[in-house]
Amino acid sequence: MTTGTRVVSTIAELRGLLAEQRAGGSSVALVPTMGALHDGHFALVRRARELADVVVVSVFVNPLQFGPGEDLDRYPRTLDADVTALAGYGVEFVFAPSADVMYPAGQVETTIAAGHIGTLYEGASRPGHFDGMLTVVAKLLNIVQPDVVEFGQKDAQQVFLVSRMLREFDVPTIVDVVPTVREADGLALSSRNRYLDPSQRAAALTLSEALRAADAAAGDGLAEVLAEGAAAFGDHDDVTLDYLVVVDPQTFLPLGDDATGDAVVLVAARVGSTRLIDNATISLG
Repeated sequence: MTTGTRVVSTIAELRGLLAEQRAGGSSVALVPTMGALHDGHFALVRRARELADVVVVSVFVNPLQFGPGEDLDRYPRTLDADVTALAGYGVEFVFAPSADVMYPAGQVETTIAAGHIGTLYEGASRPGHFDGMLTVVAKLLNIVQPDVVEFGQKDAQQVFLVSRMLREFDVPTIVDVVPTVREADGLALSSRNRYLDPSQRAAALTLSEALRAADAAAGDGLAEVLAEGAAAFGDHDDVTLDYLVVVDPQTFLPLGDDATGDAVVLVAARVGSTRLIDNATISLG
């Protein structure tokens, strides 16, 4: 085990440090992040701390998963504060590479394709996002080679795609999923929440309200779930619904009208200029 939290910026150095840890018999957990850490991230770190001897938190704002006009340039970057917070959780290594370290050739020619599911929901609104996400996750897994990797359920489509990639590529890393962390009033924690002014912050509760309405209607079937969920957005001028869809948790394809059993409600909306997502598991019928 190491003492203190060490910030590492190169791949070679991190690999060397982790080789020393493994030589001593330590297991390794990875928590991939883009920084601007909040309690949702720290829940992942706490879970990683439970599951492995050594915890690596990556902090990298990945340009491949941002499309034209998205918030790459203004995405919050708070590395010093993030490292200070992570030290309080006993994190051994913070991997904070530059884009030049992760993509030394600049233009990336070899990427992971997310397939059909990667073009739906978030993928329809953010073309190429999931290809970029899977590409950087694949790189991080290859660099760190963790025993377990932590993700949050808030990004349900991401979790599905990463889990499928590891399964199809026979990657031995275990994907561990931590439930969505929420504010007391129900708003799912997100690094983008800091973009919201007080009025927008109140309006953002529409997403979790829609999920509660969908859950309350689950016993009446899919049509009612969709109707009640969408109705939650009717009285909020500051909130624009992008999509609200109910999917099969095993395939992530939309469910048919007569579906019963476990389902996942996905919702995305724009609050002012900020785009937020959320989801919940319900039981249809």
